[in-house]
Amino acid sequence: MKNIGIVRGNSEQAKELVIGKDKVYIHTDITPITTDTRGNEVKDLFEYHEIQYDKDEYIELLAKQNAELTSGLTDTQLALCEIYEATN
Repeated sequence: MKNIGIVRGNSEQAKELVIGKDKVYIHTDITPITTDTRGNEVKDLFEYHEIQYDKDEYIELLAKQNAELTSGLTDTQLALCEIYEATN
């Protein structure tokens, strides 16, 4: 993972998730930019925070998050069963 920081790009790049050939780009805090540093009007320019992952690294991250969600769901289901059994 590389935290690139704040970058600028066009509307094609200013998406929350961009999947490239060997990289995955995560963009947050996407904001349209209407003027450049000199005050001139600009079109199709956005500013956003970018984090880059290698594809394999991103797949591992998703697998870990999925396992955590599955575990949490199982715990919730067990707790609901206990509550149901306790009330009957």
